[in-house]
Amino acid sequence: MDGSSRKIVHIDMDAFFAAVEQRDNPAYRNKPVIVGGKPDSRGVVATCSYEARKFGIHSAMPSSHAYRLCPQAIFVNPRFAVYQEASENIRSIFRRYCEYIEPLSLDEAYLDVSSNILFQGSATLLARQIKQDIHRQTRLTASAGISYNKFLAKIASDRGKPDGLYLITPQQGGEFVERLPIGQFHGIGRATEKRMHELGILTGKDLKQIPLPVLQQHFGKAAQFYFDIARGFDHRPVNCQRIRKSIGVETTFDEDISDPATVYRHLQQLLQIALTKLLEKNLVAHTLTIKIKYHNFVLITRGRTLRNAITTGMDTQTLLAELLKNTAIGEKKVRLLGVSLSGLHNRESSLFYRQMDLFDST
Repeated sequence: MDGSSRKIVHIDMDAFFAAVEQRDNPAYRNKPVIVGGKPDSRGVVATCSYEARKFGIHSAMPSSHAYRLCPQAIFVNPRFAVYQEASENIRSIFRRYCEYIEPLSLDEAYLDVSSNILFQGSATLLARQIKQDIHRQTRLTASAGISYNKFLAKIASDRGKPDGLYLITPQQGGEFVERLPIGQFHGIGRATEKRMHELGILTGKDLKQIPLPVLQQHFGKAAQFYFDIARGFDHRPVNCQRIRKSIGVETTFDEDISDPATVYRHLQQLLQIALTKLLEKNLVAHTLTIKIKYHNFVLITRGRTLRNAITTGMDTQTLLAELLKNTAIGEKKVRLLGVSLSGLHNRESSLFYRQMDLFDST
């Protein structure tokens, strides 16, 4: 089967954690709801309702900042056992219609429905039925993107949110990508977007005009992926056995920083963001690695593996401080900081969230 013959559906629940809270508590409906840390803590936003997003609030934002943007918001402690139960219900619906399912997190998944014979083989009608079943069974809404590869299906699911249903056909794919701003490409983060802008790459059309050797010079191994998606190609299969190896976040500063306390504060924030992503994917980690790029572009990493799952309590604070001891922090200016969590595995949610104090860290 050639790439243009595939039928891929990407299902993405709309503001999942917040939507569950609004479903279960009528007083929260049509209100700005923030699931995550309390506004007077060092916690972060796990997710928020669409009413809260109108104020510029988004996931991984410090809760204190979210409160400043929307003081009237309702801050809710996460209930991961409830979210896990809802996620299992949703996956049971997927299994009614599809054998090839790649969960990405509790609230999204790819489905390969290329062999579907229901609804006269229409992937769009099948996706609509799945959305209806999800709403009927869980009272939650999902958005669906349908296309001939994973990249475009994920892009499509963002169109018309919430409760969206969007199709990108093989005939539309190339032109669609050409018009797409680089910042909306999944797989291109902020740092890469900035580098592409510096190279004059603002849209998919701009990216398509860059020869592969030039992309390889600037982006290394990722260049082939960028080269392909600029042409609407993505040959990645829907992987039913997908195992994630690590979760990481990093930030590049507009101006180099040198104060050790500032470095430590940024690392704490990055760790909280990484742990938020970990929570969403129902995973735990045992290895913490920090990445430091100095002003002269020298890059170092320091890591430690722990017996117990990593938390944001005192042990992790001490661990961060220990990892920073063997660096030139305070002596050299820092251009970039990063944190990654690895040694990942699934964990019973009841055991999992008891360990995590991310959202109430003080």
